[in-house]
Amino acid sequence: MSSLRTLLRTVALVGLSAALIAPTAAAHAEPSPADLTRRIETSSTELERVVESYNKLTEDIKVNKAAVARLQARIGPLEEQAEQSRKDVAALANSAYKSGGLRTADALLRPGGSTALLDRLGTLDQLTRQRQERISGFTDTQRRLLDEKKRLDATLARQAAQARELAAGRTRIEKDLAELYELRRQAYGAATERPAPKAAQAEARNVPAVAGDAGTAVRYAFGAIGKPYVWAGEGPGGYDCSGLTLAAWRAAGRSLPHSARMQWGAVAHIGRGDLRPGDLVFYSGLGHVALYVGDGQVIDAPSAGRNVLKRGMNMMSIHGYGRVR
Repeated sequence: MSSLRTLLRTVALVGLSAALIAPTAAAHAEPSPADLTRRIETSSTELERVVESYNKLTEDIKVNKAAVARLQARIGPLEEQAEQSRKDVAALANSAYKSGGLRTADALLRPGGSTALLDRLGTLDQLTRQRQERISGFTDTQRRLLDEKKRLDATLARQAAQARELAAGRTRIEKDLAELYELRRQAYGAATERPAPKAAQAEARNVPAVAGDAGTAVRYAFGAIGKPYVWAGEGPGGYDCSGLTLAAWRAAGRSLPHSARMQWGAVAHIGRGDLRPGDLVFYSGLGHVALYVGDGQVIDAPSAGRNVLKRGMNMMSIHGYGRVR
């Protein structure tokens, strides 16, 4: 019996040891290549949203800075006009003082007597009131402009703070991506796709014959194939998604903001059946945009670590379609 109890205790200890060791081994299991790919794609999608939000803030700040400059250009001349009017009023007041300082006897002895004196003083008083009204108009306008500039300055300060927050978030995500890229390098031998300059040459025979500005935009997009994704990039060395569509249409002489969401607000919205090469395809959340090149294909800058490529437009849920005006 003693031997049996000893054996049972030994078996129990072995079983407990196995139970303790097994979870530890599982916890240190290396992620599979498929798991690494999913994690990279998730982080890349999040990074793209941050980058597009950053791009939109940058565009908003540009607009507000231009508005502040226009206001300042208007405020300067108004200040000069108001100062000149103050000088004019001072001169009139001085003249009125001198006229009022005449002795009554002298005034009465002059031709016209008291009537002429009153007429002169009345004219001066009327001119003074007119000048004061002009000054009041200038200062009211100036005050409104200064108030508007103060509001714009406050908006710029808020947006600058938001931009700093987004930049911090972008840095955090890029750090996470760097770690994932290192894992992918260990799994595949490369952290990111290498630029493929010959890819555009290989696709050159597939460029559709499209007339006008849309044709220029399409040819530009084909020429960007194989270039790397670069956050906030708008060429020529690399692009993010809205940077590519911006650059393609800029080549055609059209202006688009560097933000997928703002581009959606700038284009004419069309149906899927109306799509023509050169139109833009927007994806759910308005965090991604691509250039339609015909036959159900788009060219886009996919995500961090990848190159510009041509692919089927249904790679993600579609928000809508737009035509550059």
